[in-house]
Amino acid sequence: MKVAVLMGGPSAEREISLISGKAVLAALRGKGVDAHAFDPAERELFDLKREGFERVFIALHGRFGEDGTVQGALEVMRIPYTGSGVMGSALSMDKWRTKLVWDASGIPTPRFAMVKSTTDWEKVSELLGMPVIVKPAREGSTLGLTKVATPADFDAAWKLAARYDDLVIAEEFVEGDELTASIVTDPAKGEVALPLVRIVAPQGNYDYQNKYFTDDTQYFCPSGVRAETEAAIREATLKAFRVLGCRGWGRADVMLRADGTYSFLEMNTSPGMTGHSLVPIAAKAAGMSYADLCALILAGARLETGRPA
Repeated sequence: MKVAVLMGGPSAEREISLISGKAVLAALRGKGVDAHAFDPAERELFDLKREGFERVFIALHGRFGEDGTVQGALEVMRIPYTGSGVMGSALSMDKWRTKLVWDASGIPTPRFAMVKSTTDWEKVSELLGMPVIVKPAREGSTLGLTKVATPADFDAAWKLAARYDDLVIAEEFVEGDELTASIVTDPAKGEVALPLVRIVAPQGNYDYQNKYFTDDTQYFCPSGVRAETEAAIREATLKAFRVLGCRGWGRADVMLRADGTYSFLEMNTSPGMTGHSLVPIAAKAAGMSYADLCALILAGARLETGRPA
C-alpha cells in the first residue's frame, strides 16, 4: 500500500507540521509501510492520484489542512485519509461555530463574544470579566492569542489576532489546570478517550514557544486529577468530539477550575505529533508506542461516506 504523509502546507503552522510529518513518516516506515513525504505547498495535490497513492496520513496543522479543504479534495479523488471528514474538520477549526454547537449540546465552554475594530471593549469586559483571551477564531497553536488584562489593551490584541483571521473571538479567561483529552479509534473498542495530560507551563504561559521549542513545560500523565473528575471529562470529551461530527482521532483542550468544574476550549482534528506533543504522551500512558499510535491512526483512514479504506 502506497501512503502519502501530508506535511508542511501553506498555513501559519507549517513549521510544526513538518516536524510532525517527519516523525510520522519515520514511524510508519519503521512499521514496514511504503510511506512517502508529500508537501501540498510544493506540489500539486492531484499528484496524489496521478502517482497512485492509496491512503493519506494527514499531518497538516491549521488552515488548508485541518479545516476541511484538503479533506474535500481527497474525497473528490476518492483517496481514504486519516482523521475527521469535511464537516467535522471545518467545524472544529472554527472556534466560534464549535462553541455554538457545544452550547446547543450542553458541552461546557467559556463565555465569548465575537469582536471587531468597532467593538465597545468596555461592554466586552463587563460581559466576560477580566482578564479576557482574544484570539483568531480559525487558527491554532496559540498563534495570534493575547491575554488582555485591561480594556486599554484590547485594541492591540484585536489587531494581532486579525493578522491571522478576519474572525476574532474574545473569550472568558478560565483560571485552573490546563488539561488535554485525546481520542483515538480502536477497531475493537470504537472511540476511546485516552488518559488526561496535565500541562504546567512556565508562568502558566503555554504559548507557541513553550509548546514546541523548550523543555521547560511539564506534562503529567497520569494527570493527578481526581479519578471521578477525570472519568467525567473523558466521557464529556467523547460527546464533544461526536457532536462536531469528528472521527478517527483528535484532541480536546480543557480547563479544570479549582471547584471541579471544567470547560472545553477547542477541538483539534489533526493534533501535533512532535516530540512535545500530547496525543503520543497520552497514548504511551495507555501502553501504546508512538509507532503503534501512527499505525492505528492510519488503519482508520476512510472517506466521508464511512466506506472503509
